Amino acid sequence: MAVKPDLRFAWKQVDYAWDNPSQRETAVKDGVFVQENNIPLGLAKWKNKLFVTVPRWKNGVASSLNYVDVDGPQDQILKPYPSMKDNLVPDLATELPTNSSIVSVFRLFVDPCDRLWVIDSGLADILGSGNQIVGPSIVIFDLKTDQLIHRYFFKVKDIKEDSFFANIVVDVDSNTCDDAYAYVPDLGAFGVVVYSLKQDDSWRVAHHYFYFDPLAGSYNVSGVVFHWTDGVFALSLSEPRENGFRTMFFHAFSSTKEFCVSTELLRNYRQINRNEAFNDFKLLGDRGENTQSSASYYDTNTSVLFYTQVNRDGVGCWNSNKPYTPENNPLLFSDPINFEFLNDLKVDSDGILWLLSDKLPRFMYQSLDPNEINYRIMSIKATDAIAGTVCE
Repeated sequence: MAVKPDLRFAWKQVDYAWDNPSQRETAVKDGVFVQENNIPLGLAKWKNKLFVTVPRWKNGVASSLNYVDVDGPQDQILKPYPSMKDNLVPDLATELPTNSSIVSVFRLFVDPCDRLWVIDSGLADILGSGNQIVGPSIVIFDLKTDQLIHRYFFKVKDIKEDSFFANIVVDVDSNTCDDAYAYVPDLGAFGVVVYSLKQDDSWRVAHHYFYFDPLAGSYNVSGVVFHWTDGVFALSLSEPRENGFRTMFFHAFSSTKEFCVSTELLRNYRQINRNEAFNDFKLLGDRGENTQSSASYYDTNTSVLFYTQVNRDGVGCWNSNKPYTPENNPLLFSDPINFEFLNDLKVDSDGILWLLSDKLPRFMYQSLDPNEINYRIMSIKATDAIAGTVCE
């Protein structure tokens, strides 16, 4: 490929915009901030803000929801959103300090109504002692005022023993802002929770296709070999079809297959015959071996589904007007240094594809070297990324 993504941000370690120097000193002293345990994972862009999440994998994550200035320096500190006070929740807390407090965020979504949607797992120190400070919730902010619009806690029946909620996509357009639906995959207990903003209610959708493929759970990223059982994780929404509903493309992380279902079924799931609706979930096809993907995003401008390729250190694409075959799922760019574990990608409203890589397996199973660049955010025009490929 002639065109490569531009490196926009790069960090050896991340730090934050503290309210004052003594706040940081106290946080370090008390173990509330352990710098090497803070690793970026998810991103989303709104105007000049690029949101960057830092999940509480380990103890000492100071702020899980943050942003950087798009036109700012490459290694700028993360600015907590909406404030440091809202994010600085101790790992051993037993309740949310305020209703706009954020515990732990993986992925997030900016909608056309200038709102930020966050799925907060409520779980601190995931790989350590694992403290469920509060149940999982959807948190919605008004990006124009930085105020909390609403927080919705999942119902008991939305949650299973092994549930793990780490992604959210929102089905809305700018003239139906009050009638939004959010779809939240449960990668640990293999389901999707649907939330209606207008009804302020949620329900759980179950299907075989939400499970992982037992033959696709082995990974090798930069020599780190591991085995994951992650189910449905990547969700992407098409443009509205003739009937007004979108197609939701989805896949399990530990899988190489892509599936789809109409959002009409997800929205009306409580009223339908589940047995009859089983076949409304469709297998699109298989990308081929070693094509496990942590994240995907459907670009309505190009009709292309972009997705990460964690075993292949790169980005793949599929033009939705073509059959879903390995030949129609090319690797756009691959680079074991810049793309070591691509963890998230999004196409923004200007048609720019944003990519975040973070060496997560090394962080989880070994350790990162604080003297080398560990976390990168890159960007490229989506049309440039697919130029001259079968995705064009």
